[in-house]
Amino acid sequence: MKRFFLFLLLSGTIIQEMRPQEHVHRLKLTLKEAIQLGQLQSVDAAVALNELKTAYWEYRTHRADQLPEVTFSGSLPNYYKRYNKYLKEDGSYSFIRSHSLGLKGELAITQNIALTGGQIALNSSLDFTRQLSDNIYNEYMSVPIGLTWTQPIFGTNHHKWEHKIEPIKYKEAQAAYIENVEDVTLKTISYFFNLLLARENLTIANQNLENADKIYAIAVAKKEIGHLSESERMRLKQSVLQAKGRVTEAQANVNANMFQLRAFLGLSEQDIIDPILPELAPNLRMHYQEVLKKAQENNSFAQNILRRQLEADYEVATAKGNQRSINLFASIGYTGKDKKMADAYQALRDNQVLEVGVSIPLIDWGKRKGKVKVAESNRDVVLSRTRQEQIKFNQDIFLLVENFNNQAMQLEIAAEVDELAEKRYQTSIETYLIGKISILDLNDAQTSKDNARQKHIQELYMFWNYYYNIRSITLYDFLNNRTLDADFEEIIRK
Repeated sequence: MKRFFLFLLLSGTIIQEMRPQEHVHRLKLTLKEAIQLGQLQSVDAAVALNELKTAYWEYRTHRADQLPEVTFSGSLPNYYKRYNKYLKEDGSYSFIRSHSLGLKGELAITQNIALTGGQIALNSSLDFTRQLSDNIYNEYMSVPIGLTWTQPIFGTNHHKWEHKIEPIKYKEAQAAYIENVEDVTLKTISYFFNLLLARENLTIANQNLENADKIYAIAVAKKEIGHLSESERMRLKQSVLQAKGRVTEAQANVNANMFQLRAFLGLSEQDIIDPILPELAPNLRMHYQEVLKKAQENNSFAQNILRRQLEADYEVATAKGNQRSINLFASIGYTGKDKKMADAYQALRDNQVLEVGVSIPLIDWGKRKGKVKVAESNRDVVLSRTRQEQIKFNQDIFLLVENFNNQAMQLEIAAEVDELAEKRYQTSIETYLIGKISILDLNDAQTSKDNARQKHIQELYMFWNYYYNIRSITLYDFLNNRTLDADFEEIIRK
């Protein structure tokens, strides 16, 4: 019986081990492929897209505001049964009972006039009233056609200012979207190289552990024949243990950086990323004036400066327009009424209204003038700030170009040092094995080799980071000599 239960226990264990494990997918990823994934799948890319959509619909709303608008309004129905105050001919008041049912409908076409800031409307309406008191009867009143014009005089033409500001605002949003996508690229590069450096450190740690094991095995053999002291053997054993600790630490760092990159790119937790070290950096040199010109043409900063200046001018114009107010209202058309609907459209009479409204402050203790001065002061502040921001913008571009051009030389030096340090380490191992150098010299060669490799990867990261920073500011691909652009209509439809 005990053997039977033991057999079942072993069988269950074997079956459990034979169950298929979760599928693990190893993904070899180049820097270019990682950038493409980040731009398509990252949360940051989704946020940039939503911000673009918001700006797009704001601009569409502005454009729609410039087009004719057709509206229908009415009351279907209205019912009254109440007492109303009535003024008699002798000047006294009395209350009369009102009991009626009414229907009203109006169709209007309105058009804003950007040139003058006014509005013109074409309308047609029909009113129906049914008296429900003792004498029941119906009555219709029609306005077959009416034309209404509303025009502010000496005031601010809001439509004209919006027509100036909104297109610039949308261009700024378009450029900002591409910049945000490029920011995703910069984050991808950072996460990619963090994982790449962590994987390289793990490779270095494994190689160092392998070499430490080999050297220690040789040291044990030397100790047995009396060619090595016990102190030296213990030092080598300590090196092996330290190498094992660095392997564990490097593996944990790889796992952490892989999780970060994987989450940013929107990949599954079952994806194991093998980052591929980028090829040698292209031979590219930037020129400050060219980079500055591209930035001024394409970057959202230029549109932002222009928009803020226009908005400041708009505030000044609004404050000046509010100092006095004169509005013109004119309405012409025809109207008719009858107890039959068809007859209400016969024997039409003209219906004309002309109204000029005036609001001019006589004594406001300088309130409106003060608002104008405040708006003008704010405009001066905006102009000063934009000039200061422009200087800083140019300075940042200059420093970025200088750093990029210097980085190419730093990368070349780091690559050469990396190659020499690796050769020196291999030579040191051979030299140590024949007893020509001490363990301290070997450790120094190993440290130099590890540092040189890490420095090479860091310099490579800095090169691409500087390049994509310049690309983000200029919205220009200097490797392919083309402007970064996008089909925004297609992007919005996705």
